[in-house]
Amino acid sequence: MESSWQTVTDFLILLTAALLLGTLAERLRQSAILGYLLAGTLVGPNVLALVSSGVQVEVFAELGVALLLFTIGLDFSFRRLRHLGIVALIGGSLQVVVSLIIFAAAVALMGLNPPAALAMGTIVTMSSTACVVRLLMDRAQLDSIHGRNALGMLLLQDAAVIPLILMMAALRGGRSPDGDGLSLLQTALLAVALIGLFYVLLVFVVPQLFNIRQWVKNRDLPILLAIVIALGAVVAAHRVGISPATGAFIAGVLLGQSPFAVQIRADVSSIRTLLVTVFFTAIGLLGDPLWVMDHWRLVAATVAAIVIGKALIIAIILRLLRLSLGMAVATGLCLAQVGEFSFVLAAIARDGLIGPDLFSLIISAIVVTLLLTPFLVNAAPLVAGRIDAWQNRRITSSQSPGGTTQTDQPQGKIFIIGFGPAGQQVAQALLNQYQKQIVVIDLNWRNTTIAMHDGLATQLGDASRRDVLEHAQIHVASVIVVTIPDTNTSRTIIHHCKYLAPSAVIVARARYHALSEQIQSAGALEVVDEEESVGLRLAAEARKHMRDEDEQG
Repeated sequence: MESSWQTVTDFLILLTAALLLGTLAERLRQSAILGYLLAGTLVGPNVLALVSSGVQVEVFAELGVALLLFTIGLDFSFRRLRHLGIVALIGGSLQVVVSLIIFAAAVALMGLNPPAALAMGTIVTMSSTACVVRLLMDRAQLDSIHGRNALGMLLLQDAAVIPLILMMAALRGGRSPDGDGLSLLQTALLAVALIGLFYVLLVFVVPQLFNIRQWVKNRDLPILLAIVIALGAVVAAHRVGISPATGAFIAGVLLGQSPFAVQIRADVSSIRTLLVTVFFTAIGLLGDPLWVMDHWRLVAATVAAIVIGKALIIAIILRLLRLSLGMAVATGLCLAQVGEFSFVLAAIARDGLIGPDLFSLIISAIVVTLLLTPFLVNAAPLVAGRIDAWQNRRITSSQSPGGTTQTDQPQGKIFIIGFGPAGQQVAQALLNQYQKQIVVIDLNWRNTTIAMHDGLATQLGDASRRDVLEHAQIHVASVIVVTIPDTNTSRTIIHHCKYLAPSAVIVARARYHALSEQIQSAGALEVVDEEESVGLRLAAEARKHMRDEDEQG
């Protein structure tokens, strides 16, 4: 019992340190992830020794990375990948393969045996989806040319995580080729069976559950289902002997094809935030500042080789795909770090492939490259601008890297949030003139079906969740119409909209006259007072009947 309470105490210390140092990192305009890593190092066994890397912490850390992969899987789609174009498909694939081969060969030339060299190449290949996407979003660069290219290559890397994990597990296995082959075949068959089960459940069963009337009224039930799906995929994968992260990613990809993906992602975001924070702080527990100081030359040389090597590899590949030199270098700088999933690969390699010193070196190098990432992402557009100016080439928003027209973000959108009777009336009034500009957001599947039948773009999800609004690209809105009758929910939505789309005009509904001021103070420019509107309509009807009587008299 005492050990259980000690585990709770360890978590409290980890999360408190993560909160404090994450806040400090954000205040210094760095990623909070860096604060989490430093928090784990600070309270870990190699510095203050307030927390030891126990089994319970490691289990929750593995859950954290699995849920991160689950949510990435929800966003991953081959349709989206195709939309990102040839740079993502060919450039991303080449980056993974070429980086792995070059880094593995370089390490092998230094005397490492082939399996260990392949393991090191695999670890260094991955970049940080969590850090890069977050930084690009914060700087409004995700829709820039280099931002889109970086996103496409990160999606390819995410897809490559699964085969890389399986390859690492095979390298780590026993020395008997027959035994390894049989074990790998058994694992592959179980993985195929699991994917089949996931497909049936997530494509045919789960969508039916979301149509249950009680689930539309009670938001707790869909949230519980989302958590059950995510954790169920993790447990099922563990039971059949494959990586929990692999199972979570597969489940996310399959579920990501459904219209409920965005809402499920929002529903599991809180528990994912908790467990991902534990993951990064648990990795920080492995950090050893004294070891880094004793081997600082080796760490610095390794970091320089990784950052310069990855940036060059990516830039050369993208130049071969006819990107401008500036954009190729900018994309390379954004992806020049080693990512969070490399920690998972390093943990697998630690058991039988690489020794303690090499493990400490790679962990130290990963942490340092993540620390450098905000500076590299900040520098990317500046470097691109100078290089392209030097070459006397201007990159315009209408010309894509491969010479085709780039799709700009649509402007002048009208968002209707809530598609009940009021939202449907709004749409009908605007349909003839603005059909292509209207986007409907509603949590009720039946309402979004009506909107789709009218030819309107739709997003199924709870608009009071910022994730849902971001995914719907609310930032391109010119007008936002909030028809939600509940005042508290409406105010929450308006607050998010004001932050995400500060230039948009917000028109909102007030159920009662006494609440109109609250809606307006939340940020709505125009408030339609239902009681006032009803009063005016009643007066108009009364006036019409009085006029009829006067005419008859």
